[in-house]
Amino acid sequence: MVMKVYSPEFKADAVALYLSDPSHTFEGIGKDLGISRETLRNWVRAERARRGESGATSTHTKDIPVSEATRQDLEAGIAALRAELRTVRKENQKLATERDILRKATKFFAQEMTW
Repeated sequence: MVMKVYSPEFKADAVALYLSDPSHTFEGIGKDLGISRETLRNWVRAERARRGESGATSTHTKDIPVSEATRQDLEAGIAALRAELRTVRKENQKLATERDILRKATKFFAQEMTW
């Protein structure tokens, strides 16, 4: 297999295109540019390593200054979501227990009828 050599500008443009929108996929961009998704993935990994970023969904929110009021609003929202998650998990556990009881009862009554 012959290795293609791409210019640094082409690589930089391909990586920039991929990183410009979180909805982009390696497959889609690779197909549009005529390169394999693995090649593009390697280029993106190398660029992220060069920048010191990690993860596929790297965001730059830690660089954005946030006012104290906004921070408090966000923290309050997060606390509300965590409380709702706890409630939903408890409800889910309750429903799972009820389901298991009904399954056992169904098996019990099915055995009673066969006698």
